[in-house]
Parts: sequence; C-alpha cells; structure tokens
Amino acid sequence: MIAPKTYLILFLLISIFLPSAQASIWHVGKNERFKNVADAIQHAQVGDSILVKKGVYHEHNLIIDKALSIIGQGLPILDGEGKYEVLSIKASHVTIQGFHIRNSGISSLKDLAGIKIYDSQHVQIINNLITNSFFGIYVQYGKHCTIKNNHIIAYGVEEQQSGNGIHCWNSSYLQIQNNLITGHRDGIYFEFVTHSIIKNNRSFRNLRYGLHFMFSNNDTYISNVFTNNGAGVAVMFSNHVNMFYNTFHQNWGDASYGILLKEISDGIIQGNHFEKNTTGIYLEGVSRVKMTRNTFSNNGWGLKIQASCQDMAIHHNNFMNNTFDVSTNGTLVLNNFNGNYWDKYDGYDLNRDHIGDVPFRPVSLFSIILEKNPTTLIMFRSFISALMDKTEKLIPSLTPEQLKDQFPLIKPVQL
Repeated sequence: MIAPKTYLILFLLISIFLPSAQASIWHVGKNERFKNVADAIQHAQVGDSILVKKGVYHEHNLIIDKALSIIGQGLPILDGEGKYEVLSIKASHVTIQGFHIRNSGISSLKDLAGIKIYDSQHVQIINNLITNSFFGIYVQYGKHCTIKNNHIIAYGVEEQQSGNGIHCWNSSYLQIQNNLITGHRDGIYFEFVTHSIIKNNRSFRNLRYGLHFMFSNNDTYISNVFTNNGAGVAVMFSNHVNMFYNTFHQNWGDASYGILLKEISDGIIQGNHFEKNTTGIYLEGVSRVKMTRNTFSNNGWGLKIQASCQDMAIHHNNFMNNTFDVSTNGTLVLNNFNGNYWDKYDGYDLNRDHIGDVPFRPVSLFSIILEKNPTTLIMFRSFISALMDKTEKLIPSLTPEQLKDQFPLIKPVQL
C-alpha cells in the first residue's frame, strides 16, 4: 500500500506542474487563427504563449493584464502611429521578446512609452528594437524585472520633446543589461530605484545624460560605455552606488562631465576609464567614496573636487595627458590622494621602490586662478602661466597644502 504521505507528495507535484503542461501556444499572423495580437491576448489564458508572425500590426494600445509570453518571429512591427502607448504591461510574469516597437505617442501630460511596466514583477523585455518612441521602456513600481539585449533608438532634437530610453521610477531589483540606447533625453534614468544592476550597456549621443541617477541607493553599474552625451553622466543624492569598469568617453561641453557626482556617499569607483571629457569627474558634496584603479587620460580636467568633499580615498589611479589633473575651489582638503601615478611628476626614485621620493602636488597655481576667473584661460600655455606654476612648486602659497600625493608612483598602475 502507498502511504498517505506519498499521496500528498504526488498531489503537490501534480498541482505544481499541471498548469505548465496545460499551457497553450497561440499564433498570430495573416494566415493564422488570430489576425491581430489583441484578440490573441484576450483569448489566451494565464501561462500561455503567443507567437506573432512577421508583419506590421496597428494595434493602438495593447494592454497585457495576465501572465503571458509574447514572442515575435522575424521581428514583427507593433506601430503606435505616433498616438498611443504601444505595450502596457499590467501583470507580473510577462515576457516580451523579438519585436520592433515604433512610433509611440508624444505627450507632455502622460509619459507614453514603447513598453511600459505598471506595478508588476518578474517582467522580461528581451531582444527588442524600439524606435522613435517618446519613452523607450518605462518601469514604475517594478520589481525583479529584466531589460536585456534591446536596441532603443530615438531621434530627439529638443529635451522637452524627448523622453528617456530606459526610465525607471520607484522600483527595485532590476537587471538592465546589454542594451544600446541613443537619441533620447537621458539614456538610462533611475529615480528612487534600489538594489539594481546596470551592466554592459552602450548609451551614446543622448541629448542630456547617458545615465542619470537620482535618489537611488545600493545600485551597481558595471562595464557600460557612455560616449558623446550632451552632459555626460550624473549621479546625485544617492548612497552606496558602486561603479566598476565603465568607460566615459568624448563628453565635451561647458557643463559636460564623464561623471557629475553630487551629494554622494559610501560608494566605490573602481577600474573605470575617463578619456577625452571636458572633466573626468566633477565632485560636489561627496563623502566616504573610495576611488581606485581608474584611468584619467586626455581630459580637460581629470578631477574637479570641490571643498565640500571629504573622507575620499583616491589611490592607485593613473592621470595621463590631462590638461589639469586636479583642481579645487578651496584651501582645506580633507581627502587622501596617496599612491597615484601622475605623468607630470618629475621627481626621482633613488631607492628604486617605484615610489617617488618627494611628494607631488597635482593642483597647479594656474588651475586655482582659472577656477576663480575662467577668462584667464586665454593665458594657458603662456610664459607667464608656466612661470607661475614653477614658482608655486618651489614656494607653495596658494595651492592647498594638504592636497598632495605623498607616495606618487613612478610607473602607471596596471589595470
């Protein structure tokens, strides 16, 4: 005889696996049972899959209010006709994969999007092409959602008429990976987003920021590339944000930075490359951030660190071929700059321990003057500016006494 406990286990196993065994697959296309996606969604049951054949579908606003997998075959087009939000996801456990979503509506009152997730969990947006949409992918009150391998392309000219490529608000545990975003107001925007990862994305030629963080804590972004964005990247009013192995490149302009850090605390900036930006990193109100093994090369300024920053640990970074390695607007410096490589260091290493025998002062007198009076830039590389810097090195008077590297490295850090 079979024990009652065994019957109970069998019953539980059947109840767990039976729904997936009963799930159906519905086809949409010219020669299929369903000619449009909306009818298939209405007919399908929770857990079903809908396969959409190649073609152009004018569906207005598709609302997905049950757990479904909707998969495109041959990149079918869902066209919003410049009037509608294309896909509105209002259920958890939804997958959208393999579509070309285009021409969402534009509204100053509603945040219309190519795909919008409303208060849902475990939604997957994978392998889609989204073009000419106000917002590309919009997540509000989302949890455990994945946005992966999408190309999100817009052609924005003015910020007021452009939304963000991937916009996330009041969400948590998001995975934003391997996406390409261009032509939007901000490439990726986080506000009140926690415990999320942004990894291996390319965000370039956006009107404002390639990445914009606001009030978002305990997030990490890894191995992303931010190139030629209007104002670079901004991370503001957040804590415990980690930034590993990203590239910030060709962000030029009067108010453009590799990264703007404002009111940030308790984070790690490690292994990043800042190349050919007006300013590699601009720091204001930053505290208890560790900055290590980064490379700053061919920037106007490597670091602009304001007097409001404190308890920064800036170690084992490379500063190469920047016009100014470091500048500041104050005389009291409460940060530690030891153990970096500076290509402008002309000291010596008599004991051959690969550490310079005399400290290096990365702030030049001319950069101090330029910080207070930008019009003096016309004197840059003049005989007078060179003479001032040489004199300041011999007899320091205006540059901050505490801002110096006591142990400058003779060779660049191997990253």
